[in-house]
Amino acid sequence: MPEISLFGGIRITMYYAEHNPPHFHAEYGGHKALIDIQRGYVIRGALPARQLKFALAWGEMHKDELMQNWELAKADQPLNRIMPLM
Repeated sequence: MPEISLFGGIRITMYYAEHNPPHFHAEYGGHKALIDIQRGYVIRGALPARQLKFALAWGEMHKDELMQNWELAKADQPLNRIMPLM
Protein backbone atom coordinates (compact mmCIF):
# COMPACT_ATOMS: atom_id res chain seq x y z
CA MET A 1 0.00 0.00 0.00
CA PRO A 2 1.86 3.10 -1.20
CA GLU A 3 2.21 6.04 1.16
CA ILE A 4 1.18 9.21 -0.66
CA SER A 5 1.59 11.70 2.20
CA LEU A 6 2.68 11.97 5.82
CA PHE A 7 1.99 14.89 8.17
CA GLY A 8 1.54 15.34 11.91
CA GLY A 9 2.01 11.61 12.40
CA ILE A 10 -0.90 10.88 10.03
CA ARG A 11 0.02 8.42 7.29
CA ILE A 12 -2.04 8.66 4.09
CA THR A 13 -2.08 5.64 1.79
CA MET A 14 -4.02 4.25 -1.15
CA TYR A 15 -4.30 0.62 -2.27
CA TYR A 16 -4.13 -0.67 -5.82
CA ALA A 17 -7.24 -2.46 -7.15
CA GLU A 18 -9.50 -0.85 -4.54
CA HIS A 19 -13.27 -0.89 -4.33
CA ASN A 20 -15.56 2.10 -4.89
CA PRO A 21 -16.26 4.74 -3.71
CA PRO A 22 -12.91 6.46 -4.30
CA HIS A 23 -11.19 6.80 -0.92
CA PHE A 24 -7.89 7.01 0.90
CA HIS A 25 -6.65 5.42 4.10
CA ALA A 26 -5.52 7.55 7.04
CA GLU A 27 -3.62 6.04 9.98
CA TYR A 28 -2.55 7.60 13.25
CA GLY A 29 -1.29 5.94 16.41
CA GLY A 30 -2.93 2.60 15.70
CA HIS A 31 -6.21 4.18 14.58
CA LYS A 32 -7.32 3.72 10.97
CA ALA A 33 -10.01 5.33 8.82
CA LEU A 34 -11.16 5.08 5.20
CA ILE A 35 -12.13 8.52 3.93
CA ASP A 36 -14.35 9.17 0.90
CA ILE A 37 -12.48 11.50 -1.45
CA GLN A 38 -15.43 13.16 -3.13
CA ARG A 39 -17.71 13.61 -0.12
CA GLY A 40 -15.12 14.05 2.62
CA TYR A 41 -16.48 11.70 5.27
CA VAL A 42 -15.35 8.56 7.07
CA ILE A 43 -16.56 5.39 5.38
CA ARG A 44 -15.17 3.07 8.03
CA GLY A 45 -12.94 3.27 11.08
CA ALA A 46 -12.02 6.26 13.21
CA LEU A 47 -9.22 8.66 14.08
CA PRO A 48 -8.87 10.88 17.14
CA ALA A 49 -10.91 14.07 16.62
CA ARG A 50 -7.97 16.40 15.97
CA GLN A 51 -6.27 14.06 13.49
CA LEU A 52 -9.56 13.41 11.72
CA LYS A 53 -10.06 17.14 11.31
CA PHE A 54 -6.58 17.42 9.75
CA ALA A 55 -7.09 14.40 7.46
CA LEU A 56 -10.45 15.70 6.23
CA ALA A 57 -9.07 19.21 5.62
CA TRP A 58 -6.08 17.76 3.76
CA GLY A 59 -8.41 15.57 1.67
CA GLU A 60 -10.53 18.55 0.69
CA MET A 61 -7.46 20.60 -0.28
CA HIS A 62 -6.07 17.79 -2.44
CA LYS A 63 -9.28 16.29 -3.84
CA ASP A 64 -8.17 16.60 -7.50
CA GLU A 65 -4.77 15.03 -6.82
CA LEU A 66 -6.39 12.23 -4.84
CA MET A 67 -8.77 11.48 -7.70
CA GLN A 68 -5.80 11.43 -10.11
CA ASN A 69 -4.08 8.91 -7.84
CA TRP A 70 -7.30 6.87 -7.66
CA GLU A 71 -7.30 6.60 -11.45
CA LEU A 72 -3.60 5.70 -11.47
CA ALA A 73 -4.20 3.01 -8.85
CA LYS A 74 -7.03 1.51 -10.91
CA ALA A 75 -4.62 1.32 -13.87
CA ASP A 76 -1.84 -0.21 -11.70
CA GLN A 77 0.36 2.84 -12.29
CA PRO A 78 2.73 4.41 -9.73
CA LEU A 79 1.01 6.91 -7.45
CA ASN A 80 2.12 10.50 -7.00
CA ARG A 81 3.19 11.93 -3.64
CA ILE A 82 0.90 14.70 -2.39
CA MET A 83 2.13 17.65 -0.35
CA PRO A 84 1.51 17.28 3.39
CA LEU A 85 -0.74 19.56 5.38
CA MET A 86 1.33 22.57 6.39
